[in-house]
Amino acid sequence: MAVGSNPESRKFNHFSEIAGFIWQVADLLRGDYKQSDYGKVILPFTVLRRLDCVLEPTKAKVLARHEKLKGTDLKSQDVVLNKVAGVPFHNISPLDFTKLLADPNNIGHNLTAYVKGFSEDVREIFLQRFKLPEQIAKLDESNLLFQVVQKFAAVD
Repeated sequence: MAVGSNPESRKFNHFSEIAGFIWQVADLLRGDYKQSDYGKVILPFTVLRRLDCVLEPTKAKVLARHEKLKGTDLKSQDVVLNKVAGVPFHNISPLDFTKLLADPNNIGHNLTAYVKGFSEDVREIFLQRFKLPEQIAKLDESNLLFQVVQKFAAVD
């Protein structure tokens, strides 16, 4: 299965398509966010979706290995799970962008759980640097979270 192989995922061939996509997301945020704050949503969601696509081919293997490793030292689990993922990070949440869309009523809680499923270094980026839980709460309060996740889930 190729990275981002969701058959409904859209690939960008030109910079203008990427810019158009970003403006679509910005249009969703208009009114609830100041223009200067759009990046607080667009950047972390772009990174999150990219990591989701990178991990997709090995997701099932990582989850299976995680089940077998339960109860062992956390640091040694990280090394093993990163090796299974084939990259220096992993996610042990059963969720991904497609599954997040399947439960719109709990998307805020589920997205937070998904982010917390990443290995420590990646999780720290989303929680501490991007302060993503604050944006998730704000988007959810504004009834925009599902729409934003839906937009990003549709692209590779």
